[in-house]
Amino acid sequence: MRTLRACLGAAAAVTLAAAGATALVAGNASGATTALGNRWYAAAPYLMPLDNDPPSAAAIMDATGLKAFQLAFVLAPNGGGCSPTWGGTAAVSSDTAVQSVIDTIRAKGGDVSVSIGGYGGTKLGQTCADAASTAAAYQQVITKYGLHAIDFDLEEPEYENTAAIKNEIGAAKILQQNNPGLYVSVTTAGTADGTGWFGKQMLLEAKSQGFTPNNFSIMPFDGGFNGAASQTSALTNFNSILQSTFGWDQATAYAHEGFSGMNGRSDTGEYFTQADFQTVLDYATSHNMDRFTFWSLNRDRQCTPADNGGRTSGTCSSVAQNSWDFAEYSVKFAGVTPPTTTPTPTPTPTPTSCKTAWSSTAVYVKDDEASYGGHNWKAKWWTQNEVPGASQWGPWTDEGAC
Repeated sequence: MRTLRACLGAAAAVTLAAAGATALVAGNASGATTALGNRWYAAAPYLMPLDNDPPSAAAIMDATGLKAFQLAFVLAPNGGGCSPTWGGTAAVSSDTAVQSVIDTIRAKGGDVSVSIGGYGGTKLGQTCADAASTAAAYQQVITKYGLHAIDFDLEEPEYENTAAIKNEIGAAKILQQNNPGLYVSVTTAGTADGTGWFGKQMLLEAKSQGFTPNNFSIMPFDGGFNGAASQTSALTNFNSILQSTFGWDQATAYAHEGFSGMNGRSDTGEYFTQADFQTVLDYATSHNMDRFTFWSLNRDRQCTPADNGGRTSGTCSSVAQNSWDFAEYSVKFAGVTPPTTTPTPTPTPTPTSCKTAWSSTAVYVKDDEASYGGHNWKAKWWTQNEVPGASQWGPWTDEGAC
């Protein structure tokens, strides 16, 4: 499913890096709007534009006042290579689908950041030869879409690979230098203590390379968390880690700290409600933190009643909510009051007929469909005996109730 392409050679990568600022200007001329204020990029929630039943960005903007979106994820091609793709399968170089989403957002006065990495798939830092070639791959993304912001989502299994993290941090530093004004966030796993051993090693790598992004964000979920109090405690502990690593005082550390939450039911069955988001938002704003975001807008809607609370989904939150409730907290972090008028609700679609029931012994390949738990599912890749919906990072895309 991945297109194999060789990494750019070091000489070519250095040449492109040297021309980075010019490339950004050219990219902007091809369709980017004037940059939003950094607070919007800091508030941009994650949106998968090609997977997990993508919602209408325009509808979210109209309903909430949201202006910025964090598009996910840019990866290496399935099977290896050093060219950027969406999700490992759709080459950035020939993309039109994501470009169309971006054009729609920009036509309404908004903008996007692009997130690289994430939990699944192979990352460019793992497959590119060095920091320069990794940066050259990401520069293609910045140039094509005229980006003003980029997010490095460094987590399992990549952040356990010392060479890969060295490439990613080195690439982030090159991009920051060669694209003046580029907003750069670095997101990694959260623990009760702030972040774990690999997260701390990543911070030390950044220190050794003399790299300081706009923020280092942690994801305090999927690690034994229970509501907002456990999350704000982790943010306090992470602040201490930033102070001790970089020699910052508390205020400087908070000014370089971010929160990336998960709305509703997490992968491990934790629950984060609207009230939890409000508590963390109050903490973030009162401590002058740099970023407040969440995974994801695809999930920022209520499941069908039978599914609420029963499973973790990539397309709904599993908590009681109105559509885009959680996006409103991002809007508030950006300093804007969400609209008070309630938009006309989107009609609930009539459920489609169920496909043939999923079987644990059957072999499924990409685009095969099966039904399970009252939903239809489509295979992302070859799979056997992997239960649909068991993990949002698994091989199945939820196509909705049937």
